[in-house]
Amino acid sequence: MTDKVQTTLLFLAIGEFSVGILGNAFIGLVNCMDWVKKRKIASIDLILTSLAISRICLLCVILLDCCMLVLYPDVYATGKQMRIIDFFWTLTNHLSIWFATCLSIYYFFKIANFFHPLFLWMKWRIDRVISWILLGCMVLSVFINLPATENLNADFRRCVKAKRKTNLTWSCRVNKAQHASTKLFLNLVTLLPFSVCLMSFFLLILSLRRHIRRMQLSATGCRDPSTEAHVRALKAVISFLFLFIAYYLSFLIATSSYFIPETELAVIFGEFIALIYPSSHSFILILGNSKLRRASLKALWTVMSILKGRKFQQHKPI
Repeated sequence: MTDKVQTTLLFLAIGEFSVGILGNAFIGLVNCMDWVKKRKIASIDLILTSLAISRICLLCVILLDCCMLVLYPDVYATGKQMRIIDFFWTLTNHLSIWFATCLSIYYFFKIANFFHPLFLWMKWRIDRVISWILLGCMVLSVFINLPATENLNADFRRCVKAKRKTNLTWSCRVNKAQHASTKLFLNLVTLLPFSVCLMSFFLLILSLRRHIRRMQLSATGCRDPSTEAHVRALKAVISFLFLFIAYYLSFLIATSSYFIPETELAVIFGEFIALIYPSSHSFILILGNSKLRRASLKALWTVMSILKGRKFQQHKPI
């Protein structure tokens, strides 16, 4: 029964992976084609492309981990392969979260309306420094995740099989404690970009409230372009917050196999939930971006036209 459930979750995870790759690859392809055509790239497109690439890598790492757990449990139990997968998972995880935070910060500075001198100074310069901010996020993510390759012992997953060997058991306990502290540190670090994103969300709500109040006082209505921009940005940020919370919990479940024996089914379920975050958020970003939304509708219309043409050719009398 457990094997059937694992296989079912694996097939569902492959489906989520395919949907996520489709959405994120579409974002990257559209923005890169526009970059080549115009020979320059807008700041928002650079952020979305970086985010899409990081999430494609994250999806590949999660699916690889899930497939190894189900199809190659013996390989999954060895330390060397898991050390590599663990490093790339935490790296792409941090990159994805930091890039999503950069997106929320960009929305905040470009859309919100405040009159503080520091805010205005950043608002005028955000387009110039956004590429350096993204580069800094990459360097910071690599630097933070270097400890993940040091404290992961090659044999501590097999500690359950060695309970009668006193020396090995003691060594396993030490290694588990070291790896637990590393994992705790890496998970706590992700709360920093989450807090920044949460702060930008509340400031966007405050800015929207002030803007609507000004519109009501001037009797011009509440559905002006600035209000629409606020609402689109809030939808993108709040969807990221909710999906990130679900992803964070599933990430903890997926890493529980390091400390609790025989939790493979819980790990696969956690990875299945974890795939929802990078897969579904890409389509929310597509619907919230006018250029990506037009490109998606055009691509959908082209596909439907091709399918209708083939169907017409099949039913055409000879």
